[in-house]
Amino acid sequence: MIALRPAAERGHANHGWLDSWHSFSFADYRDPDHVHWGPLRVINEDRVAAGQGFGTHGHRDMEIISYVLEGALGHKDSMGNAASIVPGEVQRLSAGTGITHSEYNYDASGTTHFLQIWIIPKFMGVKPAYAQKTFTEADKRGRLRLVVSPDGAEGSVSIQQDARMYAGLFDDAEFATLALAPGRLGYVHLVRGQLEVNGHALRAGDALKLRDEPEVRLRAGKDAEVLVFDLPPLD
Repeated sequence: MIALRPAAERGHANHGWLDSWHSFSFADYRDPDHVHWGPLRVINEDRVAAGQGFGTHGHRDMEIISYVLEGALGHKDSMGNAASIVPGEVQRLSAGTGITHSEYNYDASGTTHFLQIWIIPKFMGVKPAYAQKTFTEADKRGRLRLVVSPDGAEGSVSIQQDARMYAGLFDDAEFATLALAPGRLGYVHLVRGQLEVNGHALRAGDALKLRDEPEVRLRAGKDAEVLVFDLPPLD
């Protein structure tokens, strides 16, 4: 089964300081057909205006991944971490028993454009943890680079779930495939550009849900940046 989710069908909220597109049900956006895909619970494409951001707020029992596309995202949390996340970096918060944090665009003029991704953990009530790693354009050029995994394989960021996230950059003749084991789910989110995935033409913001498919096939990219998830089923 392959299902296309066009970008324009996502939930949308524009608060002035924040312009956000929701791939799954979130806040005031409710869609019973798009609540989660396996443990993948949230992909919000956020644009935060200059000098604005999310004030201190709490999370628990969630794996939270930030993937910055443009600008910088300032982060502070109750574990004592203070960092700036820029394009090429992946940040992970394991909220576990509970954390508070804030996220700001401290730039005086530019917009911060990033993806906030939530994954439901396999284990609840774990000790909160933080990680941030850099993956260069060369790491992702013409291939799927593992950036999130359950065990930190290949230098990826580890999470509390049997899920993997890959990032790739594709142009022209560059292509890649990712095998999906029986019973696993695939999810492809095209961050920008154009890309053909399993015969479907995707544009920025489009997504593809895969079930009972042996592999994900990527080709014919044009300035494409893509995230691919290999996920366990979750009822």
